[in-house]
Amino acid sequence: MKYAKYYESEGKTRWAVLEGERLYPLKGLPYDLPEKDGTSLLLKDVKLACPADATKIVAVGRNYYEHVMEFHNEVPKEPMLFFKPTTALLDPDSTLEKPAFTNRFDYEGEIAVVFKKKAKNVRKEEALDYILGYTCLNDITARDIQLSDDQWTRGKGLDGSAPVGPFVADGLPHDGIGIKTYLNGELRQDGNTSMMMWDIPSVIAYVTTYFTMLPGDILTCGTPVNVGPMVPGDVVEVVGEGIGTLRTVIR
Repeated sequence: MKYAKYYESEGKTRWAVLEGERLYPLKGLPYDLPEKDGTSLLLKDVKLACPADATKIVAVGRNYYEHVMEFHNEVPKEPMLFFKPTTALLDPDSTLEKPAFTNRFDYEGEIAVVFKKKAKNVRKEEALDYILGYTCLNDITARDIQLSDDQWTRGKGLDGSAPVGPFVADGLPHDGIGIKTYLNGELRQDGNTSMMMWDIPSVIAYVTTYFTMLPGDILTCGTPVNVGPMVPGDVVEVVGEGIGTLRTVIR
């Protein structure tokens, strides 16, 4: 099943399930037992919103070995975590302005998970029971700012630096989801969650040791090799296998 969130009148959002080219609105939130309200509308007639109700975005850095090597970093001994604020969230098919204060504005295509229930001290064997499904996230980074600081808050927490979507898909194999990033139609990143140093259940168990994840919270699991810069006029597309294409225009 694929879940979507779309804009109704006056900027309000609503959850729905996607079947073919139609959205079927839900009576409530999708985190428990989603129930359709009996209506439907065409996907092409709506503006999609970020498919999560996040209170926080927890991100894993350096989770693909080749990505660690491209920056000549040491291989971490355990998952490296950082936060992106909710003001970083950006809807699918949106435009993002490149800030004037950065000279290196990078894409990082990632697979992320959306939680469906409160998660604390989760056992690895039960980790997948806590997620609604998988989505795409572009961990946009002011690389020069990130590398100049001891912490990654400024370089990773920029407004609009976490485009998410377009959908949340359940039932995918956590250890076999392909992730590709295209810049102006040219393939730049080509990875798979099977290549991660810490798989998704392990990361969920690790993260929930320290933080309580709430329904709608996002955990993004790291980027494959070949991150790179974007400039105004670029179009970046993050394609998650079984999920869809997350498109962002840089201006």
